[in-house]
Amino acid sequence: MREGAKQRGDDPDELPRRYARLINASIAGRPDNMRACVHLCRGNFQSAWAAEGGYEPVAEVLFNELNVDGYFLEYDDDRSGTFSPLRFVPKGKIVVLGLVSTKVGELESKDELKRRIDEAAQYLPLEQMCLSPQCGFSSTVHGNEIAMKNQREKLQRVIEVADDVWGSA
Repeated sequence: MREGAKQRGDDPDELPRRYARLINASIAGRPDNMRACVHLCRGNFQSAWAAEGGYEPVAEVLFNELNVDGYFLEYDDDRSGTFSPLRFVPKGKIVVLGLVSTKVGELESKDELKRRIDEAAQYLPLEQMCLSPQCGFSSTVHGNEIAMKNQREKLQRVIEVADDVWGSA
């Protein structure tokens, strides 16, 4: 992705700031009671992905210059890097940890998800975190290569782990 930006004549280190300014301008007049969140998608077409790499290169701009309330971040596999960029998230902003894959049917264990949440909590307080699938189960009409039964199991797992970690509402 960075190389593609360079080939287009863009500076990949400046693009996050440009995108933040554009998004900020587009939501500047939102009502006080409206929350704005962003999802950083790495591709979700028929269980394929398009980008990889940790959030470190964009973390400071993403969390501190983008005027949104929350972030849906993909953390379902090693492509997403470590949780250390979460150290840049200021108080008052929420990060939804996308720890559950929507691309494969294998169900994540409760213990593994809790371990990963504990890892993230080394950089960001639990009160500023939530849990979800890493992306939608079907971003296009083609869907992902995952059965409906597995999708239901994964959503149920998110609920179970969230109840265990944060308590039921």
